[in-house]
Amino acid sequence: MTEFVCNSCGERYPENTKEYRCKCGGLFDLVTGKTTFDFDKQLSIKDLSLWRYEEALPYTGEAASKITMGEGLTPLVKVQDGLLGKAEYFMPTLSFKDRGAVMLVLHARKMGFNSIAIDSSGNAATAVAAYSARAGIKCSVFVPESTSEKKLAQIKAHGAEINLIKGPREASGATAREFVETNDSFYASHIYNPLFYQGTKTYFYEVFEQLGGRFPDGFIIPVGNGTLILGAEKAFEELQSAGFIHKWPRIIGVQASGCAPIYKAFKDGLDVVPQIESSGTEAEGIAIAAPARGEQILKVIRKSGGDMVAIDDDETLKARALLAAKGIYVEITSAVNYAAYLRIMAENGGKLWVIPFCGAGIKSS
Repeated sequence: MTEFVCNSCGERYPENTKEYRCKCGGLFDLVTGKTTFDFDKQLSIKDLSLWRYEEALPYTGEAASKITMGEGLTPLVKVQDGLLGKAEYFMPTLSFKDRGAVMLVLHARKMGFNSIAIDSSGNAATAVAAYSARAGIKCSVFVPESTSEKKLAQIKAHGAEINLIKGPREASGATAREFVETNDSFYASHIYNPLFYQGTKTYFYEVFEQLGGRFPDGFIIPVGNGTLILGAEKAFEELQSAGFIHKWPRIIGVQASGCAPIYKAFKDGLDVVPQIESSGTEAEGIAIAAPARGEQILKVIRKSGGDMVAIDDDETLKARALLAAKGIYVEITSAVNYAAYLRIMAENGGKLWVIPFCGAGIKSS
């Protein structure tokens, strides 16, 4: 049974709660038992998807059998010496968000919801729309008016109801929350619901397995709402608790210079992330001016001995073109990772880094 706990006051909520955060204003974490996953058994496991790690997940492959599309186990691609890219654009909806979306839709299905709502800059909404369609659940998405037309076309193709919201990304979230408060709809939030991070943690399980039972020296990860970094926290904690690793790899978080509240808070030595006024960025997937879990993201990066980097749009677009010249076509938001690697490469020679190719290039103009 899944149970939620407030990370502020400690109050617990049952798995069928419709609340997306605690009454005190705190955010939910997931109550989990000790991870029993055994990497030594991997060679005998035939499931070539994230469900090979079902012992460490809130749901099993059998439970997911009616909606899974074989998500997970994406390849590691050599970009250049010292750098590997994990090709998340091989996912069913062409982005890493499938990892968390399948968990949220499974949960909604188990709880008996017939309607799902999600706010997103595009990729999470696409993923939830796709899995909702497979589960036979109505899906309403709330996205900024500035969302890529190609992402909107993909969401529409899955039969979801699209609501275009004026204003910054935060306005989409506020409208979605108003919607679920007045409708019998499950809030499939990749920001508030910790089940999403149970999915994204499998990214790091896979890297650990693909590298022969070890981690690289560090991960370079784009940061908007921090869904991958929060997944890293879960994976690192579980692998360390099980004795597979003794220290965390470094995490370098990357934000766009035009919208970099976590970068600013990190460099200013703050423990919280004040909301900023975004000046805009081409990297729409990480344009989050007020990240709800900013404090938690800061803690994870610092615990890893990591750092933050802010990248200008011209650096991002140049990095995207350089990747394309290597045969790797990613959406604009994904290119901030390579731009960050090029920035830090000089001072980090001789190390192995892994970056996510978060989404396919066809998602961006």
